[in-house]
Amino acid sequence: MKNPITINRRGMLAGLGAGAALIAHPAFADTAEDKRDAEKIVADSKYSAENFGGAPDLQWVRDNIGRAKGIVIIPSLAKGGFIIGGSGGSGVMLGRDPQTGVWSYPAFYTIGSVTFGLQIGGEVAEVILLIMTERGLDALMTTDVKLGGDISVAAGPVGAGGKAATADVLAFNRAKGLYGGITVEGAVVATRRALNEAYYGRKASTMDILIRRNVSNPDAEGLRKAVAAIGH
Repeated sequence: MKNPITINRRGMLAGLGAGAALIAHPAFADTAEDKRDAEKIVADSKYSAENFGGAPDLQWVRDNIGRAKGIVIIPSLAKGGFIIGGSGGSGVMLGRDPQTGVWSYPAFYTIGSVTFGLQIGGEVAEVILLIMTERGLDALMTTDVKLGGDISVAAGPVGAGGKAATADVLAFNRAKGLYGGITVEGAVVATRRALNEAYYGRKASTMDILIRRNVSNPDAEGLRKAVAAIGH
């Protein structure tokens, strides 16, 4: 006859093992899913950077991106896509070194608002935000920032002879193959810490990624080259 204590002990250990697996698995799954999401956002952002870099209506962007402190790329901004039925999407931000002009690796952000709309029309658009001032850059290093509240924002100039408004952030969009300015007054831009950590495999703040530059991921090299190519 088998020792009942041994059987119970084994059963208890088996139960604990199964429970531990159930507890651990979701965290692993979440991290893996976040990494896949981050990699897709980077790939889509590279494609958007190439689109904006080659747009004939955005000569101003090509001429002035060398003065920008950073760039936010939202490859898919959708109406009804952010929390309570407003507009929004996820994307990346890259910082530009003022001495060398080299672009950083990407930090992950989300943008959303219940009020802003697409001037060109359509339900989905690609958006870039050029950060033109240190004030704008500093604000976007925080957990979240309200455009038009914490920092100033304006639609970016489009077409020949366009002149930029004086603002911390200038916004451009592409919808249905057309390019234009976009109203993002009142939109909230927030960091996506979980994606940052999943993408770089360690805790990585926006300061680590954009300013200190002590993390890297070779997956983002194509994106960095695409952003650098906008000004050339």
